[in-house]
Amino acid sequence: MKTVKCPCCNKAVSWEHNPFRPFCSEFCKNHDLGKWANEEYRLPVEEQDGGNESATEDSTKTKKKLD
Repeated sequence: MKTVKCPCCNKAVSWEHNPFRPFCSEFCKNHDLGKWANEEYRLPVEEQDGGNESATEDSTKTKKKLD
């Protein structure tokens, strides 16, 4: 039987027949989901040249159309 560590509390938990995997319990699963919802976790973003300028230009054009 394969065991893994719960990413929330580090408790050893069985991988097979575990409805909450990779978590050990519904509490740990929901706790982790709450952290994502509160933006405590963030994915790194690589900025590309010119990527932010077009988004700013688009929002400015949209704002002018609404005024």
